[in-house]
Amino acid sequence: MKLQLRRPIVFFDLETTGINITRDRIVEISIVKVSPGHEDRPEVKCRRINPEMPIPAEATAIHHISDADVADAPTFKQVAKSLADFIRGCDIAGFNSNRFDIPLLDEEFNRAGVDFDFHKARFIDVQTIFHKQEPRTLVAAYKFYCGKDLEGAHSAQADTLATYEVLLAQLDRYESLPSDVEGLAAYATPNRNVDLMGRLIYDDQDREVINFGKHKGRPAAEVLREDPGYYSWIMQGDFSNDTKRAFTRIKLASSKNKSKK
Repeated sequence: MKLQLRRPIVFFDLETTGINITRDRIVEISIVKVSPGHEDRPEVKCRRINPEMPIPAEATAIHHISDADVADAPTFKQVAKSLADFIRGCDIAGFNSNRFDIPLLDEEFNRAGVDFDFHKARFIDVQTIFHKQEPRTLVAAYKFYCGKDLEGAHSAQADTLATYEVLLAQLDRYESLPSDVEGLAAYATPNRNVDLMGRLIYDDQDREVINFGKHKGRPAAEVLREDPGYYSWIMQGDFSNDTKRAFTRIKLASSKNKSKK
């Protein structure tokens, strides 16, 4: 089964200084851009990024990128605008991208002062499909679906290309999978996220509800009205800028509705 595209889709992978969404930085980014009618000729871009901070030894042990490797590389701010232009108007796919790569890339764009609205894209997290069908890792997924060993695992380009191949193999293997991006995005996204991190989700009544902590499952507007200190805790906490913007929007909308009554 072929992947049905109505607009371009980018598969991407990040290698980073760590796994903290708000504090860690990108050291390598790889993008595979697939356009309608050119599925067999994807555009592949990969480059190292100077994170402007030391790369921890434990991170280097995984992706094999050291401080010396990125010493002469551009900073993210230097490439942010061209990167945003390259992926703007595209749907977005990756492996564990909904929970990590997309929120971290959003943070990098914010720091660079580049306005990029991820909420206009549809997301396909190939890991979610894989875990629903065959719970394993990317290396195992590549072996299982493609029948090959993943050479260069944990390099951004190898992982990105492997992710694209795995999705195509999943489409061939599972006849029940939709082949259009909208259907795949719905299948691969267990919740309807309000923010990129999924700290807020829509419930079956289309209310914005909190998806973590002591208020999990409660409407965010209700919590913000009853517990004014909760908003301050969010704003001062280790949450992404996108999550903080979502809470701010809900708080302002709630205050506006209250003033009308």
